[in-house]
Amino acid sequence: MSKQNAQARAAAAAKIAAEAKRRERRNTLLKIAAVVAAMAVIVVVGVIAGTHKSGGSDNKASQSAPAAGDSKYSLTVGDKSAPHKVIVYEDFLCPYCDQFELASSAQLAQLAAQGKVYLDYRPFHFLPEDYSLQALNAFAAVLKTSGPDVAKKFHDLLYQNQPSEEGPFPAMSKLVDLAVQAGADESKVKAAIEDTSSQKSWTDGADKIASDEAKIQGTPTVLLDGHEFQQGSTVQELATNLVKAVS
Repeated sequence: MSKQNAQARAAAAAKIAAEAKRRERRNTLLKIAAVVAAMAVIVVVGVIAGTHKSGGSDNKASQSAPAAGDSKYSLTVGDKSAPHKVIVYEDFLCPYCDQFELASSAQLAQLAAQGKVYLDYRPFHFLPEDYSLQALNAFAAVLKTSGPDVAKKFHDLLYQNQPSEEGPFPAMSKLVDLAVQAGADESKVKAAIEDTSSQKSWTDGADKIASDEAKIQGTPTVLLDGHEFQQGSTVQELATNLVKAVS
């Protein structure tokens, strides 16, 4: 082999080695980028979940808020002398609250009718979107004009017809229609629902108890017999375990 051929072969081998090294470095960088991206997704999901809290949070509700049945800004269902008392802090726009209601509402209502549990629903304005407060105002108007039975049906319909958290949000006429569907007299609730600040004293009171007294940091927050109930890593598990606990 001539010296020139040997040099050519050596140069070619060096080029191949350099290319292999570049490929290895590129693959390493891609793996690192994938790990970073995955971590970023985990962080984002954690932040979103923490906004609403899905039952597994370490946040603790304060016990300084009124006991079940003692708040002027809530809806109660059942007999106050029942062996178990459940308080639910919720927002009508919160998707986790919607999941909780759809998973537990019928069973809890049946248990309340059987005298096994006393329910105290405390909706308040937690999320920043206008609809959160508009729906709360509508609920307060129905509760005031039509009583707790109609208000409970309206409460359930608000969740069954909950819009996306990103919108679009329904017109107030839709809330009026839902109130009438629940059994409210349209002539008594229409103006109060369309004037989205008509129940301001009630909505402000509900917000004050939830935020300032109970120190609620996420929705839904569930209290069972005076203590925050957190048995479940998902909203479905939280609802299922709560129903079992009061059955």
